[in-house]
Amino acid sequence: MKVPQSPNWTYVLKIQRYAFLTVLLLCACSAATEPPAPAPPNADETRACVEQYDPTVDYFPDKAQLAYAEGWTIDYFNHYKVITVLTPWQESDQTFEYLLVQCGTPTPDGFEHVQTIEVPAESIITMSTTYLPHLDELNLLDRLVGLDNIQFVNNPAVVTMHEEDALTEVGSGAEVNVEQVLTLAPSLVMAYGSGNPQTDVHPQLLAAGVPVAINAEYTEPTPLGRAEWLKFTAAFFNREALAESAFHDMSTTYEELVSRVSEVNERPSVLVNAPFEGTWYMSGGQSYIANLLKDAGTSYLWADDTSTGSLPLSVETVFDRGIDAEYWFHPGTVSTIDALLAIDDRLAQFRAVDSGQVYNNNRRLNAFGGNDFWESGVTHPDLVLADLIAIVHPTLLPDHELYYYQQVK
Repeated sequence: MKVPQSPNWTYVLKIQRYAFLTVLLLCACSAATEPPAPAPPNADETRACVEQYDPTVDYFPDKAQLAYAEGWTIDYFNHYKVITVLTPWQESDQTFEYLLVQCGTPTPDGFEHVQTIEVPAESIITMSTTYLPHLDELNLLDRLVGLDNIQFVNNPAVVTMHEEDALTEVGSGAEVNVEQVLTLAPSLVMAYGSGNPQTDVHPQLLAAGVPVAINAEYTEPTPLGRAEWLKFTAAFFNREALAESAFHDMSTTYEELVSRVSEVNERPSVLVNAPFEGTWYMSGGQSYIANLLKDAGTSYLWADDTSTGSLPLSVETVFDRGIDAEYWFHPGTVSTIDALLAIDDRLAQFRAVDSGQVYNNNRRLNAFGGNDFWESGVTHPDLVLADLIAIVHPTLLPDHELYYYQQVK
């Protein structure tokens, strides 16, 4: 701004300059005798380390609140968090605990035997495609330095990163390249466990001194419980606020869809999967898929079962109960009826085949067969649910275009 050149303005500027210098001197004197307390970190500055530690400051003003997930807990303290994975894999009696310490603050006493990880993590290697949508939602793809195998990835940004040599494939399970992981020196490797030391990757990496967190989202039997593991990933990067916002929007949409379906009077009968080498592995009545189908307003024919896993059934058993099912979902990897009948020509007798009501969740496959249903669909069950409702209750979502599903013709 241009100041008018007059004696009055000159006088005013001199007075203002004098007052400004006086304030600076007073502040300097005050600072010399009484240092100001550090403010809590800005929620947007999630890379910042603490420069002046104050034990009275809460360095995690944004906290994850779990509403659906049952497989993990998180406890907050002023400068550290404690995450406990309660069920690292199915039927496990083992738990994993992680001490997340804010960068620039001291490690608390009493956690000598707990894996300690400094947060926010600066880099990550993922051992499952299901973690990639987490990084995408949380604006953290720039922290991704490696992954198990690019062939199964659908996320276009991750594929581009690999094409530009910004990512390294490290393998998985017994095939993991530990030396390569050590060269990348990640702040964190996120992996899953099965309880089999011959195939799990985390024992090898932990033995090599690599920080590993077990993400057990797949053990959650409900769609929203599984999706809420977004907050698990967020906690390692101090991105809880963003995770809470994204999950709230998604879960609100999901619950609104469930509420809309609750008003329907008819719930069509449904069966899932297909025979494999003579055995039909049917989803348990309390499984992830069964809960999706229930929320979509269907009558799943094995809903009376109490298991969360899969049921190995004979083809004859499924014939007896499922031959008149109105809809058939997830018939293996097939995309055509001919391919389905090639498994077993007796499948032509099923009502759903005759009426053309067979649908598979393989609309979004990459060139190597990687299925986005098991990638982004885990984080966005609202989109999965909308697909299912549009199929079995088309009048409720007449304008919905299928995203993960397609009709098998």
